[in-house]
Amino acid sequence: MYTNSVLGVIPLWVLFMTAGLIVLLSIELGWRLGNYRQQRTQEEKKAPVSAAVGATLGLLAFTFDMAASPNFNRKQIVFQEANAIRTTYLRADYLSEQPRDEARNLLREYATLRAGGADSFMTPEGRAMSVSLHDRLWAIAASAGAISNTETTALFIESLNEMIELEVVRVTAIRNVIPDSIWLMLCVVTVFSMAAMGYEFGLTGARNWAATILLVVVFATVVTLIADLDSPQEGLLRVSQQPLIDLLNKIGTPVP
Repeated sequence: MYTNSVLGVIPLWVLFMTAGLIVLLSIELGWRLGNYRQQRTQEEKKAPVSAAVGATLGLLAFTFDMAASPNFNRKQIVFQEANAIRTTYLRADYLSEQPRDEARNLLREYATLRAGGADSFMTPEGRAMSVSLHDRLWAIAASAGAISNTETTALFIESLNEMIELEVVRVTAIRNVIPDSIWLMLCVVTVFSMAAMGYEFGLTGARNWAATILLVVVFATVVTLIADLDSPQEGLLRVSQQPLIDLLNKIGTPVP
């Protein structure tokens, strides 16, 4: 996996079922407690559940924003990286023939690796290949700069340096996921607020299955959506690699 998040190893369908089960059990527990109290005293009033449920919805919104913003940033970084590789590829024209052809082929290899997404370049082999390609391209740039320290050569070095920096930015963005402590807090708040709602249902002595099922489905769906957004290269909402794929269609695949 690309991060140390516990949820990163749980399939989304398992997470959906688990979240739904937690909500259902919490409501059931609250209902039993409320019904027990209702049968033994007539003075028990309805529990003030609005604040508890509101707190859960607020935390859900906060967690959703924590997942949605990094997901959008990851998409932007893919676009920026594709532009950086394209610029470096074009500025390779400033080099002499032999290093130019070698640099362009290395850039095609690099674009191919990056277009594979996190499944490609976040593996140990992918990380090692990225470092190797960086070193080989930088060696070409350093050699060209030593031979001909001109403004055009400096432009190639500048764009190559930006491309290498964006690699670090992209890896960091992929590793930037919601902390497990936030997920734990969300789980705890959900359990107590759903139990409070079930308690209120229990005080009436009747079950509200329509509201219960709706809450189970809504909460499980929202939690699963947040987890999906938080997983850059897994699930249904994957970060598109189309800018890099379009670049490869333009510059071609690497020559063996």
